[in-house]
Amino acid sequence: MEPVRHEAMRARNLELVLGEISRGGPLTRAALAELTGLTKSTVSTLVGSLVDAGFLAETAAVRAGERGRPGVEVSLSGARMASLGLEVNVDYLAACLLDLTGAVRRSVRIERDNRGAPAETVLDAVRELASAELAEARGLGLTVAGAVLAVSGPVRDGVVLSAPNLGWRNVPVSLDLPVPVSVDNEANLGALGELWFGAGAADFLYVSGEIGIGAGLVVDSRLFRGTGGELGHVLVSPSGPSCRCGAAGCLETYAGQEAMLTAAGVSTVDALSAALAEADDAALSAVSAAGEALGLALASAVNLVDVDRVVLGGVFGPLFPWLAPAAEAVLRARLTGLRGSVPVLSPSALGDSAATLGAAGRTIHGVLADPGPFLAR
Repeated sequence: MEPVRHEAMRARNLELVLGEISRGGPLTRAALAELTGLTKSTVSTLVGSLVDAGFLAETAAVRAGERGRPGVEVSLSGARMASLGLEVNVDYLAACLLDLTGAVRRSVRIERDNRGAPAETVLDAVRELASAELAEARGLGLTVAGAVLAVSGPVRDGVVLSAPNLGWRNVPVSLDLPVPVSVDNEANLGALGELWFGAGAADFLYVSGEIGIGAGLVVDSRLFRGTGGELGHVLVSPSGPSCRCGAAGCLETYAGQEAMLTAAGVSTVDALSAALAEADDAALSAVSAAGEALGLALASAVNLVDVDRVVLGGVFGPLFPWLAPAAEAVLRARLTGLRGSVPVLSPSALGDSAATLGAAGRTIHGVLADPGPFLAR
């Protein structure tokens, strides 16, 4: 049996201390020693390193009891370390700068039609946006630990395998930035955003409603990667319209953003929401049809993964009051006899920020889980 190396033990202890503070809020060194089982001297040394590195900050003194000197609480500090979340979608680019406490320091969205543009051109625009945000972070005195890019399509080993709405296939992502960069599916990152910054349920299916429709599954407060996530290409009608993926009758052709806008005769989601609020017949019919199609796709997904909660994000959030009733009716008709109940549908409060929040949050959670490599930085 090999001995435990000092570096590995220190890394584990740093994780213990930082984890307790991130979960439990401000804590004294004495409280940390009790919670972690470490000695007070070890905790003091670790906390000193984390304070010096700007990961923790000392707050007001608190008196632990009637006797002795008051302890000094320490809490997470957002003054030094940060992460960058990026997203490339069909009609926009977005970025989110998050500090170690989970606070959003900057959020940027650039409207841009990325359909038909060469992948290299779009990635150049992402690189330019990311470089500008890294410069802003430096101006705020923040060191960016890494960046994660959200893309609407399945990803493997840094390669976007297929993103039909962007026209991408087997596109390797390399942004050539001065920080580590990884790429992941937009719906998976949206699910993480919902988990960490939204309702925070332990088990749910997150559905991202954009021009395309993706899905991410969270089980026991962890992202489950055994599903493909391309809910928009679930078949809902064999005789339905042609889809950009090459098939026909996909959910996206009924409940995707463009499909709903076209059916309602409007050009923007805001205009669609306004028409729905005025009880416009075309808008109501379009969104009801989208809800029915969504219900069919969700019924198949629920039969497969057996979840009790579905969170509707992206454009489905503001359309929820009109979209959900039709989807729920289909779910009741198709699932009640099998399961005895239907999953609860709820709107995400994060809007179109879920994926960038999840992307930035993934790096922050990585730092909290293993702060050692970042202390010197």
